[in-house]
Amino acid sequence: MELSTDTLVRTALEEDLGRGDITTEATVPRDVRCRARLVAKQDGVLSGIEVFHRAFVMLDPDLCGWESLQDGAAVKPDDTIARFEGRAQAVLMAERTAMNFVQHLSGVATLTARFVAAVGELNCKICCTRKTTPLLRALEKAAVVHGGGTRHRFNLSDGILIKENHVTAAGGLHAAITKARRHSHHLMRVEAEVRNLQEFDEAVEAGADVILLDNMGLDTMREAVRRAAGRQIVLEASGNASLDRVHAIAETGVDFISVGALTNSAAVLDMSLLIENA
Repeated sequence: MELSTDTLVRTALEEDLGRGDITTEATVPRDVRCRARLVAKQDGVLSGIEVFHRAFVMLDPDLCGWESLQDGAAVKPDDTIARFEGRAQAVLMAERTAMNFVQHLSGVATLTARFVAAVGELNCKICCTRKTTPLLRALEKAAVVHGGGTRHRFNLSDGILIKENHVTAAGGLHAAITKARRHSHHLMRVEAEVRNLQEFDEAVEAGADVILLDNMGLDTMREAVRRAAGRQIVLEASGNASLDRVHAIAETGVDFISVGALTNSAAVLDMSLLIENA
């Protein structure tokens, strides 16, 4: 079940606060207010500004003067991403949780934007996978979209994708696709993962709507594209889709390239929260 943003933020705050922020409570009077400014320290794409905002509002419902850029905005060093005013205690207590969210999600958006830029004007879309941080999937997939990518299926109930282990358990690729088509309805596509051209031909013959070309060489992918010509088959490439290789993969003519690294390997986007007295 997808957690609401508020539930996720509240749980994250509870994890960080424990029984309370003893440093802040010992050094900062409760009635002191401050101004805060979120500043970019490197080039990137913003994502997660809503969840960043919610972390502070949960600890200070009277937060005021909120101004921010929108998710998907390009940022550069020294850009002000957001500014607001609130109780200093609440700002200090929520700071790390809020920063963890916005820096991680902006890192996902930034890496996605680099992959999208690497593909350039080719008619191929970059999409994410289910290789996401547990419980952060909705936010991470949104970050991919903010970076210019597209979503894959959200979870296992969101679409049929037959992979290697399904094939083994089902008794073969053709059998797995046939069973999946019987189980689905006319509005649902059936996707099958293949590792070579023999499996590709078998998937086509069995009636797969989408075929995932798994860890194939460029020449093999080009041949798969050639064999799919004139058929209503969507081709997705996956595996070894690094930044320096993704353009060449897109040039083969595939429709989508799925990249697990977008969500499981993105470095955080460097930012700072600067606080001053109100």
